[in-house]
Order: sequence, then structure tokens, then C-alpha cells
Amino acid sequence: MDYLIAAHSDAGILKKINQDALLVKVALSALGRLCLCVVCDGMGGLSKGELASGTLIRAFERWFERDFPEMLKGNFDVQLLKSVWMQMILDENQRMGAYARHQGALMGTTVTALLIIQGQYFLMNVGDTRAYMLDRALHQLTKDQTWVQYALDQGSMTLEEAISHPRRHVLLQCVGASDTVVPDFYQGGVLPDQMFLVCTDGFRHRVSPEEFYDYLNPGAAVCETDMTDGLQTLIRMNKQRRETDNISAALIRTCREAQH
Repeated sequence: MDYLIAAHSDAGILKKINQDALLVKVALSALGRLCLCVVCDGMGGLSKGELASGTLIRAFERWFERDFPEMLKGNFDVQLLKSVWMQMILDENQRMGAYARHQGALMGTTVTALLIIQGQYFLMNVGDTRAYMLDRALHQLTKDQTWVQYALDQGSMTLEEAISHPRRHVLLQCVGASDTVVPDFYQGGVLPDQMFLVCTDGFRHRVSPEEFYDYLNPGAAVCETDMTDGLQTLIRMNKQRRETDNISAALIRTCREAQH
């Protein structure tokens, strides 16, 4: 399986610093071609959010280039992947927290990491950066770790109330600013001609799921140019509708063979 890639990040209409960060890597291994995508949404005063998201992206990049090849020498071990990613998150959470306390500041980042390998996808999520899959419909693959999502799960809030609730942006945890971090993990099968979207919350606040699907479905986003155009169109729509957050997204299309 091969992959077509598009990614775009925008500071938005209000913030001077883009605190989002993203990484997309494709590599050929003994187990076939694989793809890693990581998207982070940093938070904190001044450049601290940018530092948090960038630090975690670099940690994933080091793992992918230095440690991951060793994991691929035998059969791919899902439990080992979860354990390694979990330890990475715990280490970075502790490191960022210590730095922030030393600086007298608060900093943290969300993270959603997606690995596609051997016809399977594996996801890890902390916070409210999301992953979706698009085929004949739009499927949200991750669940937000937010106060309103918890209230929805408990049945104490309706979806209509959640959309406009003043605490809708409050995270239950993030990497760097939480005493403990417990990521959520997801996995599933992958077929050719599916689209995987990983995006920060700024990308989805003012765009509907129907609009996501209109611009990013497999029939509309056939090549990397189409994919990039779709992402940029949705980012412009967010900005025109006065989205004030940073806006970032990565889009991956699976395919049977290279179409570059």
C-alpha cells in the first residue's frame, strides 16, 4: 500500500504565533510501506505552546528514525507500540512539566498520532486533536478528552448544549500540564482509497462534517493537488467564519501503488 499526502498549517486570523505542529513520514520497510502522522496543538503563554508542540513532534520524529526500525525487524507487535508510545508521552509530560515549573509558566500540548502499517491503523490521542476516516462516509475515529465530552458521555449534557457551552474548550488532560496522562488508543483495518484526516480543533470548529466530506472524500480528493486544495479551502472557510485559533490538518490517502 502506498500513500498520498497533503498537510497545511495556518496561524489563523488572531494569533501571531502558530502553536500547532505536525509531522508526516512515509517509509519503506520489510513489512511494506508505512505512514506516520502526528498532529499537536500547543497551549501556553507566548512561545510556550509552540515549544510544547514542537518538542513532542521532535520526540516522535526521533523515535521514527532511530528506534522504530528496530521494532520492525520481527513481527510487528501492537502491544509494544502502545507501550513505547505511552512511555514517550509520560517522559515528555514529565520533562515539559519540570521545564514549565522552572520557568514559572504553564505549557502543554494535545497530540494525535496515527500509524498505518500492514493494512491496519493505530491511533493514540491525548486532548481534542481529532482523527477521521473518510470512505463512503465520514467516521470520527477518536473521542475528545474534554469536559463537555465527559458530560455528554455521562448524559448530563445534550449535543446542542455542548456546541455552545462556555467550557467546550476545557481539556481533561494534555501533555506537559497534567500530573498524569492516560492516552486513548484505537485501531482498525485499512483499505485502498480511504482518506485519513488528523486535525487540530481550530480546523473543525466552524466547518461542518458535511463540508469536510464534500471537499476531502475519496472521490473529490483524488491526487495530492486535490487534497491540498481541499485542506486549504476548508482553512479559508474557517478564517472567513472568524475562527480565532491556529488551524492545522494532515490528509492521507491510501492507494494500491504510487500515484505521484
